Amino acid sequence: MPYRYYMFHKPAGCVTALQDKTEKTIMEYFTDIDTTGLRPVGRLDKDTEGLLLLTDDGKFLQQMTHPDSGIEKTYFFWAMGTPDDAKAAALAHGITLRGMESGTTRPALLTVLETKTLADVTSFIVGKRRDHILRNRPEHPVFSGHLTLTEGRKHEVKRLLRGIGCYCIYLKRIRMGDFVLDEALTPGEYKELSK
Repeated sequence: MPYRYYMFHKPAGCVTALQDKTEKTIMEYFTDIDTTGLRPVGRLDKDTEGLLLLTDDGKFLQQMTHPDSGIEKTYFFWAMGTPDDAKAAALAHGITLRGMESGTTRPALLTVLETKTLADVTSFIVGKRRDHILRNRPEHPVFSGHLTLTEGRKHEVKRLLRGIGCYCIYLKRIRMGDFVLDEALTPGEYKELSK
């Protein structure tokens, strides 16, 4: 039987798990297919949306997720704070993370897209953190960008941004290696891919 590959636009608010006793899982969106053997390729935090691949091909899964493979992952984000060349340079050289999975990160590429104020981007803020974030001044500076990295540490994008003095308020994975999220897929939708 041939291996199966799916591209899923994971919505915020569900966990990347096959089952969970208390949280909604990604598998609850795959009600019309046989999910036997399917596994997520990597994971996304509960409040993160975007590209998630699922497959029953263990070799492909290992190749896409093993740190030595160096598969690039690109995320679109909105963050509180102000970007500058020194912050981008720090990420490009690797920064030291503390706490869980501490150590110096591999280089990450920051591309700044636009700057606004918190009041301009409130529609992006969802979940339990919304009230906490919106307690800040509406004129607080925020910026959007792309962050490309090759590691998969827990909460890595958020921790990298925090490491340069910024606070992530929205996060969406848009690329894994050669796979780019099909923007025709709305959150919660998926499509089967050919080998």
